Amino acid sequence: MVRIPRSLALVGGFCICTLLSAVPALAQQNADAVTGLGQSWPNAADVSTSPHYHVYVFYKDGIRYFQVNDLNGNVRAAVAVANGVVLTLPIGLDAGDATHSASPQTSNASETVYNDKGVTLTATPKQNGHVTVNTVTVLDNACEPPDCAVIGVSGQVGAPAASTTH
Repeated sequence: MVRIPRSLALVGGFCICTLLSAVPALAQQNADAVTGLGQSWPNAADVSTSPHYHVYVFYKDGIRYFQVNDLNGNVRAAVAVANGVVLTLPIGLDAGDATHSASPQTSNASETVYNDKGVTLTATPKQNGHVTVNTVTVLDNACEPPDCAVIGVSGQVGAPAASTTH
C-alpha cells in the first residue's frame, strides 16, 4: 500500500477544491450576461471601445440591454434595443439625457463608446457634468453572431412588410 504524506494530501485536496470552485465562474464569463443591470460593477464583460467609459451588454428574451458607466462605476444611462427599436431605461444619473438618433453624435466632445454592426453608442459630456448617451441602430440583417458583441443575439429584423389592406 502506498502512503501519501498528510501535507501532500492536504495540498492536493486544496488544489482540487480550488479548481472545482472556479468552474462556475469560468462558465459564467462565457455565458451571456442576464443579470446585473443597474449595478456599478456588474458581473459582465466591459465591451467599451473608449478608455473613458465602461459599457456592459446584457441579453434576455431577444432584447439587448446596454449600460454605460463612467470610470468611477457610476451608471450614466441604459437602453434596451430590439429589432431596431430603442427604449431608454430609467436607470442612471443621465437617463433623462439619453437620446436616439439616425446617426452617431459627431461633436468634438463626443466619443464612440460601443459599436457593432447593429448598434452604436456615443457619449458626449455636457458642461453641467451630465453625459448625453446617444444610441443609433441599423435595422437590417447585419447584426447576426459573431458580428454582434453578445453571442446568441437573434439578429435585426428587416423593415416591416408592406400592408396588404387596400
